[in-house]
Amino acid sequence: MARAFFTSWLIALFAAAHLAAQTPTRPPIPGVAHIGLRTDDLAAARNFYGHDLGFEEPFTLDKPSGGLLLTYFKVNDHQYIEVFPELKAAGQDRLSHIAFETTNAQQLRDYLASRGVKVPDTLRTGRDGNVSFMIQDPDGHNVEFVQYMPGSLHTNNFGKFLGSGRVSDHIIHVGVTVQDRAAADHLYRDILGFHETWHGGMKESRTDWVDMRVPDGTDWLEYMLNVHNPSPRTLGVMHHLALGVPSVAEGYKTVLERGIKPEKPEIGRDGKWQLNLYDPNFTRAELMEPKPVRTPCCSPIVE
Repeated sequence: MARAFFTSWLIALFAAAHLAAQTPTRPPIPGVAHIGLRTDDLAAARNFYGHDLGFEEPFTLDKPSGGLLLTYFKVNDHQYIEVFPELKAAGQDRLSHIAFETTNAQQLRDYLASRGVKVPDTLRTGRDGNVSFMIQDPDGHNVEFVQYMPGSLHTNNFGKFLGSGRVSDHIIHVGVTVQDRAAADHLYRDILGFHETWHGGMKESRTDWVDMRVPDGTDWLEYMLNVHNPSPRTLGVMHHLALGVPSVAEGYKTVLERGIKPEKPEIGRDGKWQLNLYDPNFTRAELMEPKPVRTPCCSPIVE
């Protein structure tokens, strides 16, 4: 009897170990890869991201049927601002998608599928030479995961197009509206491994923003809560990117010299200096210092 019990226990143990070995695990997600934005005035967008913010435009992609699909503005070797000339209506969302880098797109796809997330059946190499795939988060935002591959447009240009005129060399976060925090947390925190580093609001008793850091880096996704029926301009404020700078004062001086006349810098509720800039289609590109200069409201920042 004891021997039979031990044998059954051993078989169950080996079966559990085999199942665990077969269950996909999440590969690293080290940071923000890009933000994709729509415009109806490509020349104006090029002036803002290229001249005003100083990012070089290393390459473009055309549609298979002809005509420009998108152009890229390079922030650093692993981060870009992608601009699509596809804004067709005044009320259309300017945000196309957000993207995070992964070290293994196929493994991440398999992991997400094992957790019940709807993913593509198969992956293929994109026209830029990288492997990527898109999912939708609970709020309907397109979220891409990209693995930079040898020989791609991006890796072939590592170390290039990094001009000294850039106002920043790092996208430190991207922000999207969130209607149901619990649903967003289930995807980003429970499944993808993001974790909260700060939350705050316009009032101490209310949470309007939640910073969710990627699991394997320092960049974060900012939940923009309590946003209902926003105008295109308000949505541009919410769907935004933040560019890290060592000094907002110096960044302010630079953009003034380049012809932008923004509102003056201010200290945000998170205690950090920031400067809000807006592209021609209302999307906010904020310059932000990495460290608070006064105590943040509402909760401490977790480093």
